[in-house]
Amino acid sequence: MAPQYPEGLRLLIYPNKLGGNVDIVNGLNHYIGMKTLHAEDFIEFTVLPYILGFYLLLFLVAAIVGRKKVLYWVFAAFLLFCVVAMVDFWKWEYNYGHNLDPNAAIIVPGMSYQPPLIGYKQLLNFSAFSIPDTGGWIFIGVAALALACVVLEWRSSRKWKLKNKTAMTTAAAMLLLMLVSCNTSPEPIKVGTDNCTFCKMTVSDARYGAEIVTKKGKTFKFDDAHCVLAYLKNLTDEKEISDIYFTDFDGKHELIKAGNALFFQSDQLNSPMGGNVAAFSDKDGLLKLSQQFKGTELTWNDLKK
Repeated sequence: MAPQYPEGLRLLIYPNKLGGNVDIVNGLNHYIGMKTLHAEDFIEFTVLPYILGFYLLLFLVAAIVGRKKVLYWVFAAFLLFCVVAMVDFWKWEYNYGHNLDPNAAIIVPGMSYQPPLIGYKQLLNFSAFSIPDTGGWIFIGVAALALACVVLEWRSSRKWKLKNKTAMTTAAAMLLLMLVSCNTSPEPIKVGTDNCTFCKMTVSDARYGAEIVTKKGKTFKFDDAHCVLAYLKNLTDEKEISDIYFTDFDGKHELIKAGNALFFQSDQLNSPMGGNVAAFSDKDGLLKLSQQFKGTELTWNDLKK
């Protein structure tokens, strides 16, 4: 995500090819000295389909044979493959993000452009996210189900039996849910470190910070209510948003949901980007500030208008 690409750019990694906005990403990489991406440069795209087929056969053999030792060995082999694959992916990202062309058009001393392995990272004015897509979640689901089988068989071999089948099913379902669900909790805003998603300025005042969390667990941080509202106006699909948070103007400046917050707007507040809006978790803090400055009490719906 970046201001010049409001719809965002996507790079999709399949078992045998690259997809998404590959040409645009390659164009941007060229300016900062990164190598361009071509599927034929990666041996992984040649061998990965065969490796996946091999593990498919291993799991089928384990199911047909029905022996615990075979299940344990297949699960261990699959887990090893997952670890090796993630290490290989990290090395691939590291090499592309650090081995830069010294004659590139844009050179920032000391800057590297290694994308995140999983999660979020700020790269200049780009907010970069790396998350599993459909195939990745299938991998996680397979690992979770295999782990559930291993645990249940291991317990059974030691005569640790669950009281009823309902409890067994619930335990497996909870395990799978925990492994594949996204974390939609807000992240603490780090003053002096985090950058505003909209204006790209460093968050400088904890009293006016805000954050958007999507249903996929992505977090977008802001240094002012003005930036949050401007970002929402340019957003094409608000259905992807899980929650919007503002920092409490008082106390330890903890994050509170926008729908539960009380807002006070005054030109005398002088917030970083001129939004001049303070959020409160209770009425007492708002009344105290309103005695110092002339302003207007607002709800979240009022503020969005």
